[in-house]
Amino acid sequence: MSPKFVFNVIPLLEVPTEDALEVHGSRPVVLVVDDEKVIADTLSIILKKSGFSAITAYDGHTALQLANDLRPDLLISDVMMPGMTGIELAIAVTQNIPMCKILLFSGQAATVDLLEKARNAGHNFTTLTKPVHPTDMLKRISECLVSPAITSPSIQFQSAIN
Repeated sequence: MSPKFVFNVIPLLEVPTEDALEVHGSRPVVLVVDDEKVIADTLSIILKKSGFSAITAYDGHTALQLANDLRPDLLISDVMMPGMTGIELAIAVTQNIPMCKILLFSGQAATVDLLEKARNAGHNFTTLTKPVHPTDMLKRISECLVSPAITSPSIQFQSAIN
């Protein structure tokens, strides 16, 4: 039986280490949220190694408290989490911290319904699908951080869910 998913293992030494973008004269603060600790921790390590200041949370409620206290430049969150979904978290963060950029990611096709409900509520979503190669994630983060501020809440969510 062939595996359902094929993951490429990227040695940490191969993760790009370019200097991160400067945001307001300092390293961008990125809040990483995923209920799968290994994913959240690994992404935070990659971000720190690449010059970002990364903070990790494992659920939406803790992430919202951290966001309100630390005012991150970017929130990266899984969509499907118990308690508060990544979409609910993203909407709350954009209401409390309008300048915070949002990237959501998911490995589950079930997010389509959640995304549709959010679109109907006036939030724009684009998607990033797990697994994400570190180079692709860093490129998307950099693009997100340099994009001009948007006056209405907008959440970037890029998907290639098959």
